[in-house]
Amino acid sequence: MSGPEASGPEALETEGRALLAAGHMEQAERRAREALAAGAMSVSCWHMLVIAVRAQGRIEEARQIYEMLVERFPGNLSLRFELSETLLLLGDFERGWREYHHRYGMPHTTQLERRVQRPRWDGRPIPGKTLLIHDEQGYGDTFQFLRMVAWAKARSQARVVLQVNQDQASFARRSSGADELVLRGQLPPPFDLHCEMMSLPMAMGLTLADLPGRIPYLEAEPARVKRWRRRLAKLPRPLVGLVWAGRPTHLNDANRSVPLNALAPLAVPDGGTFLALQKGPAAAQALTPPRGMRIERLDGEIADFEDTAAILTVADLLVSVDSAPVHLAGALGRPAWVMLPYVPDWRWLLGRDDTPWYPSLRLFRQPARGDWDSVARAVADGLRALERANPA
Repeated sequence: MSGPEASGPEALETEGRALLAAGHMEQAERRAREALAAGAMSVSCWHMLVIAVRAQGRIEEARQIYEMLVERFPGNLSLRFELSETLLLLGDFERGWREYHHRYGMPHTTQLERRVQRPRWDGRPIPGKTLLIHDEQGYGDTFQFLRMVAWAKARSQARVVLQVNQDQASFARRSSGADELVLRGQLPPPFDLHCEMMSLPMAMGLTLADLPGRIPYLEAEPARVKRWRRRLAKLPRPLVGLVWAGRPTHLNDANRSVPLNALAPLAVPDGGTFLALQKGPAAAQALTPPRGMRIERLDGEIADFEDTAAILTVADLLVSVDSAPVHLAGALGRPAWVMLPYVPDWRWLLGRDDTPWYPSLRLFRQPARGDWDSVARAVADGLRALERANPA
């Protein structure tokens, strides 16, 4: 391929896109800027630039580019959704929630949208009416926003019907706020208005000051806790739950998941027992753990999130990448340390080691893109300090 000085804008953009796909963000940014300077007029070239800038952690600069693009191309809903996640990452909830509503405008999310032939609730009191609140996205999202069902009940003064997936319905039954529960896929009773669970922040004007609300707002099933307390009783403490990979189909999974071997620094002498809570294909990595890591494989015994909740109630700590068990731990009020990529998901904000969503969580952030080694060493140091403070 010829050098950039001999390339036209289309060739520069093509080269930049290949660099972007390969994860070479700095070079991709240079090609995007060269293409724009050479006269590229496509929105795709600007989009390549803003993705490269954002991936390098220059979030405020990315916000400015997104705002310019949204002003010029207001009908491009993918850009508006990406702007929303950037605004939320910066803590601008007021504008962020408003733009987040465009999450259904992208090709890969249109199948998630519910075609509900009723108005969307806008946060006003509707006494005497029935409000349908329904989940929509991943398990972690549902755990995170279940807290708002009770808030919506109080604000709306309505009869609330909550529709959730089968895997999390038992938690919803034990939580407050809903007058009736139906499963996703079932026909709900007649209702007057509806609201997606993750549109509740927009409807209710959620601010950082409103968080976290009552903690815990979920609880484990007592019978499961009793069973897992017996199961884990003889293992050396501290008992540290471990999750190193998220759902493989998640669009950002390559950025948030790690191989178990990357957590080798956690294998400290007399370091208690790691409880492998990992599910899915990555669970097999626990068959060959890092040298010195005492690990108890539990994936074959964990039937559902109720088992995970019970284990988290018995365990001393959860160490995890950004995944659903993190949100479950936070909702239960259980301690968890979260290992985050350099540019994390919007809900973790920037530049802090705590989170307003869950007081029991501590965040460990990559200091540079892809630097899981530093994260693992920081978590290992934290575990050693925990052991010194709480000897067996």
